[in-house]
Amino acid sequence: MIHALLVILGAQLAGEAIAQALGLPLPGPVLGLILLVAGFATIPGLLALVRPVAQGILGHLSLLFVPAGVGVVGHLDRLGASGLPLILAIVLSTVLAIAVGALVFVGVARLTGAEEDRE
Repeated sequence: MIHALLVILGAQLAGEAIAQALGLPLPGPVLGLILLVAGFATIPGLLALVRPVAQGILGHLSLLFVPAGVGVVGHLDRLGASGLPLILAIVLSTVLAIAVGALVFVGVARLTGAEEDRE
């Protein structure tokens, strides 16, 4: 278990170090995840080592939202003043994300000819 955690955290640390050193616009943890996937593809047995720990972390992922929830409750007075703009931003961004996703899906379906296969 310790070795798997070292691999996961080491990949994140390496990604963060590379992103900072090269000034990349990519977040370090995302770069670390890319490095981890590359490691899975090239190092035999690495996936088998990391899988049980990763599944355990994912099984308790909801616990990672507790600090954010406590922060929201702790700053309700500040959120009250900005409540309407926040709600509008959340609703608008959700609607736009769904619309863009649908448009991309339709565009890819047209490019791949998936529409013609249904007829």
